[in-house]
Formats: sequence, C-alpha cells, structure tokens
Amino acid sequence: MLSLGIVLTEIPSNMILYRLFLFGVSGFIPGGLWTLSTWYTRSETAKRVMIFYFGNQIGQGSAKLLEYGILHMHGVGGQPGWFWLFALMGAFTVLGGFIFGFCLPDSFQNPHSTFLPRFTWFTDRELHILQTRVLLDDRMKGKKKKWIGRDDFKRAVSLYTNWRICVHLFITLCNNGPQRAFDTYAPSIVTSFGFGSLVSNAMAAVGLFSQVPVNLRGETVIIDLLCHLLGYIFNRAFTEVNLRGVRYFGVLHHIPCSLSFQLGVRDDNISVPSVIMGANVAGIYGAQIFRSDDRPLYSRGFSIAISVLCVGLILAIIRWIDDTESTRSARMSVESQVWRS
Repeated sequence: MLSLGIVLTEIPSNMILYRLFLFGVSGFIPGGLWTLSTWYTRSETAKRVMIFYFGNQIGQGSAKLLEYGILHMHGVGGQPGWFWLFALMGAFTVLGGFIFGFCLPDSFQNPHSTFLPRFTWFTDRELHILQTRVLLDDRMKGKKKKWIGRDDFKRAVSLYTNWRICVHLFITLCNNGPQRAFDTYAPSIVTSFGFGSLVSNAMAAVGLFSQVPVNLRGETVIIDLLCHLLGYIFNRAFTEVNLRGVRYFGVLHHIPCSLSFQLGVRDDNISVPSVIMGANVAGIYGAQIFRSDDRPLYSRGFSIAISVLCVGLILAIIRWIDDTESTRSARMSVESQVWRS
C-alpha cells in the first residue's frame, strides 16, 4: 500500500506525505517476529528469525534487479519510470497481503486465517501437538496480557542492562549503519564510478546475493563484519584509481546482510526487539554517512564507515570469546558432575 500511495499522491515531490505513509508499514517486522515467536519454542525461534531476515535481504537484492527492468518502462502510457516501479511493486505487495490473509493463521490461540475464519489448516491432533510443545517450553505464550506488570517491567530493565545484550545492540548499530547507508545510495555510488544509471541498479544488487544462512552465529557475524569492512577498505583505497571496474570490486565485497541478528538473537523475547531497535536507529544515522558534498569519491563516507565497522568487529570478537568460554565452562561443569555421580 505504501508504493501505491506513492503513485497516487506523487510523493517524490512531497516528503511529508512520504513519512506519513511509512506508518503503514511500521508493524510489518514486529508482527512477523511476534508470529514466529508464538508458533515455535525459544530454541527454535532464533533460527526462524535468521531465515526471516535472510528472506528480507534476498527481497532487497531482487528489488534492485526488478528496478533495473521496470525503469526501462519510462514513457510507457505516458508515465515516468518511477510510476511503474511503485505501481507494480505496490500491486505485488497487495497480492502478497491477500495470500497471507487467506493462508496465514491468525494467532496461536486462533489458528484460522483472517479471510477464511471457518477453515482450518490443521487437524485437531496436529493442533494439539503444535500448541502443547510450545506451552511446555513457555507457558506464558498461552496467556494474553492486558497490561505490563511491575515484575515484567523490572525484568525488562534487568535484561536491557545486561552487558551481553548491550553488546549485541552496539554490534547491530555498527553493522547496519554503514549497510543502510550503502543500500540507500548504492545505485548513485555505482553511477559515480562511470556506469549507466539503469545498469547501476542491477550492479548494486550483487552483494545482496552473496550471503548464506548458517548456524555458526558468532563466527558468521565476525566473518560478515570482516567482509563488510574489507569492502569499504578496498573502496577507500581505490578512490584514487580511475578504473571503474577496480572501484566496483571494492563495493562488491560489501555483504550487507543483517547477520548481527544471528549473534544477537537469544531465546528471550526482550533481546530480539532490542536488536530490531538497534537496526532501526542505525538506519537513521546511516543515511547521513554518504553526502552529496562528498561526491564522486565519497572518501569521507567510506572512512566513517570503516571506523564504525572496526568498533563493531572488535565487539563481535569480544562477545564470541565470552560465549565460547561460557560454553566451555558449562560443559566442564556438566562433565565434573557426571564423574562425581
């Protein structure tokens, strides 16, 4: 609906309306994460959240390829290219909404789709198994709270003051700021290298497909941040080189996947929103990294991104060492208890 709203109100010339329409999509990620958390156990939720964001990144990469093709429709029906871009993507999104409305169960307590309230996707036995396994893991998922009590508030405060969760928050801030900055201005940056404007949209999508979800959370985050950092270092080093292919090579090493979530996601429902909050805040400051007065080399922007990513990489290594030592200590404690028994 956001894209259709852009078309109907010609929002490119009205940024205030653009911000108002953004409220319409504000509940997408929280709603998706809440749905995942109600249907799976705490140990299973982390991997599902990782897949959720992996799909989001693949969608961003596909969007840039679609932009490359759709923008060629400039002049069709007397409309500019951006009109068809938002109209087609908006229509596809509305179609996806109807599919979810017919197929996605409404909630854990009411496992019926919104548009087909009398149709059930599960047999009574399947539903009993699905609900029982989740309730055995966390009985609170079977209860609806009308308000947040004092104990819940204290628990949330204690979790937000946990240094491990704070580290995950800052890792996300450091990784997603430069990532959002490049993702926003990637076509413009690639265009400044000497490539055509339409080709730049397709070339900006290459790094988005260079990601694979794995279950090695700490190691994956460190490798991701390192590749992310190397991409900016290469581009900063190649700014004085006049070969556009060499400069694009530095951009290609940028792997803008939200793998910080893999390390940041924990079983508790408080830690996931904290990382989401960090990602959104990162988008605010990340949009200010690449400025028009820094064109065409963007030397200052890449230098800032390198500094921020160095901090994130150090924090990720510290957290990985702590997690490794904690796991080793727990394993040794269990082994000692077994020997004593």
